[in-house]
Amino acid sequence: MKVQICCIFWLLGTSSFGYSYQVADTLKVAPQRDSLNNDSAAVRFFPLERNDTVFTDLSNRSMNVGPDDIARFPAVSLHQYLKDQAAGLYIQENSGEPGSVQSMYVRGIPMPILSNKETYQSQPLVVLDGIPLIGEHPFAYDIQQYQFNRIGPATNLLSNIDMNNIESVTVLKDLASTAIYGPIGANGVIAITTKQPTATRKISFNSYVGLAQRPMVTTINGAYENAFRRQFYDQYTATGRYSADDSYPLYLSDSLNTAYYGPANWTDSYYQTGLLYSATADISGGSDRANFRFAVGHLQNQGVADETGLKRYNALFNINMKPLKWLLFSAMINGNRVQRDRNRSLRDRFATMSYIPDLSSPLSPNNDSYSQYVAQFENSFDHNATNIVEGHAKLVFDFNRFTVSSRLAVDYNEGSRDLFYPRTLLEENSFASNYYGYNQRLVFDNHLTYDVNVGDRHALYFEAGNVLQWDAFKYNYAYAYKGINDFIKINLLESDPNNGNYLNPLAFPRELVFKFLDYTKQNLVSFYGRASYNFDDRYTASLLLRSDGSSNAQPTNRWLITPVLSFGWNIKNDLLTDESAFSTLNFRASAGRLGRLNAFDNFSQGPSYSTYVGYTGNVITPGYNGFGVLTRPYEFGWSGYGIPWAYTDQLNIGLDMGLANERIRINLDWYTKYDRNQLLGIPSYAEFGYRQSYEAGMDVNNTGAELLLSVDAVRGTEGKFAWTPSLNIGYNQNKLTALPGGLDEIIIDNRLFRVGERIDQFWLLQNEGIYLSDAEIQVVDGQRLSYNGIPLQAGDPRWADINGDNLISDDDRTLMGNIFPKVSGGFMNQFSYANWTLDANFYFNVGRNVLNADMANRFDFINREGTVDMNSVKEITFWEKRGDYSQYPLYNPWSNVIPYRAEQDLFLENGSFLKLRTLSLGYDLSDLLRKRSSTIERMYIYCTGHNLFTVSSYTGRDPELVDFQGRDTGYGMPLPRTYTLGIRMNL
Repeated sequence: MKVQICCIFWLLGTSSFGYSYQVADTLKVAPQRDSLNNDSAAVRFFPLERNDTVFTDLSNRSMNVGPDDIARFPAVSLHQYLKDQAAGLYIQENSGEPGSVQSMYVRGIPMPILSNKETYQSQPLVVLDGIPLIGEHPFAYDIQQYQFNRIGPATNLLSNIDMNNIESVTVLKDLASTAIYGPIGANGVIAITTKQPTATRKISFNSYVGLAQRPMVTTINGAYENAFRRQFYDQYTATGRYSADDSYPLYLSDSLNTAYYGPANWTDSYYQTGLLYSATADISGGSDRANFRFAVGHLQNQGVADETGLKRYNALFNINMKPLKWLLFSAMINGNRVQRDRNRSLRDRFATMSYIPDLSSPLSPNNDSYSQYVAQFENSFDHNATNIVEGHAKLVFDFNRFTVSSRLAVDYNEGSRDLFYPRTLLEENSFASNYYGYNQRLVFDNHLTYDVNVGDRHALYFEAGNVLQWDAFKYNYAYAYKGINDFIKINLLESDPNNGNYLNPLAFPRELVFKFLDYTKQNLVSFYGRASYNFDDRYTASLLLRSDGSSNAQPTNRWLITPVLSFGWNIKNDLLTDESAFSTLNFRASAGRLGRLNAFDNFSQGPSYSTYVGYTGNVITPGYNGFGVLTRPYEFGWSGYGIPWAYTDQLNIGLDMGLANERIRINLDWYTKYDRNQLLGIPSYAEFGYRQSYEAGMDVNNTGAELLLSVDAVRGTEGKFAWTPSLNIGYNQNKLTALPGGLDEIIIDNRLFRVGERIDQFWLLQNEGIYLSDAEIQVVDGQRLSYNGIPLQAGDPRWADINGDNLISDDDRTLMGNIFPKVSGGFMNQFSYANWTLDANFYFNVGRNVLNADMANRFDFINREGTVDMNSVKEITFWEKRGDYSQYPLYNPWSNVIPYRAEQDLFLENGSFLKLRTLSLGYDLSDLLRKRSSTIERMYIYCTGHNLFTVSSYTGRDPELVDFQGRDTGYGMPLPRTYTLGIRMNL
């Protein structure tokens, strides 16, 4: 006991860095205890999931995704598979670039999403066969001047999961099912179960080939852009002609310049039809006492733009051995290699280089000129590779009603990016960077269960366990400018071998080499116990108590104790045993509290130290003669003492119904959850040089309802027509209920947050048209209506003076619209006739808005033309016609009020949509082939189309292509329309 206590305090005391997760297995051995089979719960890791009918499942879960449906979708990430599958699960896909990072949210957002850090802290936990998968920590964003992408390969880490290995995906949403995972399960849990070994030999093969269709776009050239701008010059310049005084860009001044006024055929070098390919195979077999499964696969997914793509190589092996009747050993290892071909966009390249060149002339829309530019990338390289390994080893001791299990699990991923751009791509400045980083999680947990029947009507179930977890994150990063020549591209830190001085690199000037190294970790210790009681298969109650200690919590608040109480009532067995209309009727309720982890070590020890921006404009680490020193975190902000644990309080009430002998199945849930005591940066301590102080006390409430409805509309006998439609729909409403320090509202980064309002609303000026003459402008006491002290004039917008003070300012901006949908879900239809199957899946979002920043940038050409600013970067897609220009007034673009600023409802549009996400037709050849070959168990061929059409009033490209701030910036690559032909075969 003394050793154990010392070990616990060592885990919490040695470090206050990082991030954490807790998981525990509720292990229930199958009735056939002396053998292994595919249904044995002993080799699975589902929490709160029991195979006996004595206990009613008290949790809310969605299990809509089966192995056949999963394997037919030619996606590369878990996000893309689950987008329309579960009520209450919202997935944000802001780019169609293969392997790019996406995000998902279960039952709303727990905090305002201001940056990638908040996105990271709002993600649900993903569990693969009981292994909690570690994510990519956002601490690297602290050294980035621009935060479009994380340094390194920035590959979606959930692209490592081969869906052919998946048996089922379960979305866990309420505390009855997520609390067993501990604080990291506060945002919900996505539990993935792989296909298990069997005692019977099985061989299967799955492959598809297809294409991603090249987008059809309308291109423009200098003549079109010239005509677009001419209307402004004609109306608002004195001569009605272009002149040097009007700052007309040179690239549009010469109509004989074929680079800009010639054919706009740049799409020939930018867009392409992408190849989709996947092949996987697996074999399983053994005996009742020992069996295995081994699977390998390869996937290739080419993007439809900018030569992007992704390749994955994967292998999975799991084994079960039962040398004794009471002893089970199981192990699994899943390894992946993911290689990503990234985009060559100007914005991402300039952000990576932290350098913006002269932007006076954009890329040419003429393919002859544009292809010459693209050819320069042949002298560069951008190697992005990620290696991912998950595995566990587990022992289960089964003594009839008493079981003990012990497991060691690990998730490790490492990424590298080697990058070089020659001087021909950037004003004679070459650039090189090297990145290597890893994320690793080690979990050791012990778990015991005991169940007993007291008479014929009473059943008790007890479980207890503890978890020790270690998380670590590290990266090494360096970049440099102006190499000796374009032939020396790497080894930035190579030093003079004669003097061994690492401070003097050979390939690049010392003063233009920037080096970073960071390492953070977190340790977590958890203890938990649960008792469940069932009376006559009618009433079920369960109480879970847990204590969690985190090294990222402050020393005075290391531990948090939380309870969760669940209750179930089988109304069918209790009151309606003779009622034939109801085949199932269950009532569920759960309430409790669960801690939320601090993902960052900055807050664990009070005031800390951080990086800052140096005089060069680059983010640097302060140092002296190459050695790091400490500085006060004026950029990061002040974090004091006494920071408590954040936590979530949740209440869930659910009803499960089966009608007409399960022909109609209904699951209905209502929930409310309060995420409390969260940290928020409050402007303060300016007299000491700080920008903000992080204070606890922000509370956010999410309330909603979810419906799962499935109907066997046409029940066909064998070989006859059958149709099963199903609908999942989730409604969510969020609200800010408290701010730190009792504040009523706060402005952060051009966003207003007010207690009692949604936390994802836009804060915009209300646009009411245009002032056609000065006489139309309101005058009060001799003062003309103004915007921030600038008098309005003819050609300026009519912005509503909400407070009536004759001054348009931030006080007149209104909270309106919302970034996240109020309602989202999917409508699935499964048809079958004889050996034919047809699936049609629709995906919809309702009650969301999109701020069309892409269109705002297009009309605000005067303020963005030629300025050295990231918002002025014109991609090659600048020469693509998007949106409806006719719906915008012709303001005076030279006005000092910046009439086409994005922060007005002129650019706010309805982002609701309906998509035909999947249409799949298949034919089962099994019966025909069995007559000719006894070795073929099943053969199924299918053809599938994805993203086939979208119904939306949004005038931009795609209402899904928005960032976490709800803005369509125009940079995201299109979500492709794909077609595949595949085959599945089992032997």
